[in-house]
Amino acid sequence: MRELVEYVLRGIVARPELVQVEEAQDDRGTVLRVRVAPEDVGKVIGRGGRMARALRTLVRAAGVRGGRVVLLEIEDGRPRPEAR
Repeated sequence: MRELVEYVLRGIVARPELVQVEEAQDDRGTVLRVRVAPEDVGKVIGRGGRMARALRTLVRAAGVRGGRVVLLEIEDGRPRPEAR
């Protein structure tokens, strides 16, 4: 699943070398966290969120086919602020 998302994203973004997909498990199921360059976030989200919705639909459908719940979270490449 992770490889599929990486493949699709590398075809969309301007800086494919910065695409990172991290797979984690939580109480909701499998979560794929996507990080791209800050200037590519708009391309990944798309106009009105259409691209993000399409990516989430693709991931969800592939997960259902495999009998599991898969979610997609999109982040930019900036470091996260520390939790206080």
